Amino acid sequence: MKTNLITGASSGIGEVFARKIAAQNENVLLVARSEDKLKRLCEELSERHNVDAQYIAADLSERNAGARVFDETVRRKLDVEMLVNNAGFGSMGDFLEQDLERELNMIDLNVRALVDLTYRFLAPMRERKSGAIINVASTAGFQPVPFMATYAATKAFVLNFSIALWEENRQHNVHVMALCPGVTDTNFFEAAQIDRPPSRAVQTPEAVVETALSALKRGRSHVVSGWPNFLMVEAERLVPRSIVARAAGAMMRKNKNGDK
Repeated sequence: MKTNLITGASSGIGEVFARKIAAQNENVLLVARSEDKLKRLCEELSERHNVDAQYIAADLSERNAGARVFDETVRRKLDVEMLVNNAGFGSMGDFLEQDLERELNMIDLNVRALVDLTYRFLAPMRERKSGAIINVASTAGFQPVPFMATYAATKAFVLNFSIALWEENRQHNVHVMALCPGVTDTNFFEAAQIDRPPSRAVQTPEAVVETALSALKRGRSHVVSGWPNFLMVEAERLVPRSIVARAAGAMMRKNKNGDK
């Protein structure tokens, strides 16, 4: 049975992906840690859209999680037509003030788990000569971000990894794309213990997902969600990276210290 696998699907961008895809009368397989949230969402989507909505409760930062998720799709006889690698989290503050285990766990989830799942599900897509993978990166992936050093670095990996796979897999009729949102109204801020920015600077997860699905249809290698974010990313290309880092550092230091 054909389905669409979305990680980090219990809230935020992942949940909206699940809702949008189910609304298109396509089946979904949702992965996150919170079994209660996944169960409720699957029941709602099944009833509202008459689709097959299943879930797997898993912590993808664990070393064997990718294999368990893949093996479970095989056991359930599910063909994953689209994989949305959305699971991830961030942190903010001076690097040496962060908890080392949490920083390493971030790398495990944002990078290793994404590579793991991409590798496993890309193989059957290439065999079928059809499929799509959306890897959620960030506008932070285009630049160094002081006080969010590890997070931005993981998203830089996701961005470049995805664009490389976009080129590798075009001839196999498999589309890989990086989605690069800016600040989005999700629980990211609470999880990272970051103050929310002004509402005018924040996109809705619905707008981000609409941008992603539209860009996927156009065969894009990556897409930046929101014109202000796009213009910011383009402007940064014209400035030396050291100056970009200093400017970002000044802004992040101001936010960190709570200055007006």
